[in-house]
Amino acid sequence: MAALSSAAALRLCATVILLDMVFSKSVVPDLDDSFKESRKDDIWLVDFYAPWCGHCKKLEPIWNEVGIEMKNMGSPVKVGKMDATSYASLAAEFGVRGYPTIKLALIRPLPSKQMFEHVQRRHRVFFVYVGGESPLKEKYVDAASELIVYSYFFAASEDVVPESVVLREVPAVLVFKDDTYFIYDEFEDGDLESWITRERFQNYLTVDGFLLYELGDTGKLVVIAVIDEKNTSIEHTRLKSIIQEVAQDYRAHFRRDFHFGHMDGNEYINSLLMDELTVPTVVVLNTSNQQYFLLDRQIKNAKDMVRFIDSILNGTVEAQGGDSILQRLKRIMFDAKTTVVSIFKSSPLMGCFLFGLPLGVISIMCYGIYSADTDGGYIEEQYEISKSEMESQDLMEESREQQEPSDGESVVPPMHEPKDALEKKKD
Repeated sequence: MAALSSAAALRLCATVILLDMVFSKSVVPDLDDSFKESRKDDIWLVDFYAPWCGHCKKLEPIWNEVGIEMKNMGSPVKVGKMDATSYASLAAEFGVRGYPTIKLALIRPLPSKQMFEHVQRRHRVFFVYVGGESPLKEKYVDAASELIVYSYFFAASEDVVPESVVLREVPAVLVFKDDTYFIYDEFEDGDLESWITRERFQNYLTVDGFLLYELGDTGKLVVIAVIDEKNTSIEHTRLKSIIQEVAQDYRAHFRRDFHFGHMDGNEYINSLLMDELTVPTVVVLNTSNQQYFLLDRQIKNAKDMVRFIDSILNGTVEAQGGDSILQRLKRIMFDAKTTVVSIFKSSPLMGCFLFGLPLGVISIMCYGIYSADTDGGYIEEQYEISKSEMESQDLMEESREQQEPSDGESVVPPMHEPKDALEKKKD
């Protein structure tokens, strides 16, 4: 009986393993021509493989695990695989040049004008490829694969595009933002991926520190009205409205070189510029090299602001800051000072402990070193004095020995003869 139950248990385990293997393989479907339609409504992560590819075979069990994990997570991204040798046209559409190649298929087609209008209402900035298969589409697919986390990418036919859009030629890539559109021009705009990176933001923005960091990739300068949004005085609202007016009315003139926006408060700007700016004011930042431009005139209206921005383009306004070695050293000192001040402001006792304890230890060490040197000098001085005294004593003893007679000699004091005896000798 026990043997039968053990055999049943083994059969059950084998069945579970086989079902798990089958399930694992079924999670990642092999895609075919129907993928052209299914990708319109879903987001797909696709592995393009070749049956004879050894690396593809090694990837297969890992890819199955990816499919299971994505499904268990409830991710909207569907995982699939496609034989690129059997569906070469589809593989070429995704820019597949080797095996295995993994692509995130996020270029959604826009099949109707209603869908196009829906996308316009939903997204503030999005890109559209118009046309059929072309080298430009391959570049568009490659750029979308790199920048998909930053923006939205679609594809549409010419008859789906709104009538207000005038296309000089097809194929074309367009960006829709700020209630208008701009067409990519390879001659003027250069590399497509770089152009998408520059155009993926609206022209006017509410700026913060993180957004400034992202804007550094665009290579554009940022014109910022630094204001206090809680302050409803005329001067604060006036500068903000002037920047908005310039961004709107002079968009065609400054679009390739500038972004516009406003920032609430001057704390971040002060730390960036290592200076104290008076609010409200206008500052122009070059986030790629940390240079900045400050107002050199009074701004009364939008025309004054346009003249100031033109003078920056012409090079007549001096740039401050930068990323030179001197500026970097200044930045290190400024950051250290800011850190110390912030610690003492937030917790004075903690600041005293953090900086007082090391200073106290260093003071004790210095005192110990100084005291050791003083004692050593005193001992050395005493040694020299005692040495000189001993030498003088030795000299005195030697002189005494020279004055004393040698052994065996008697010392007889000279005897003076009597005066009478001397006279007799003379006679």
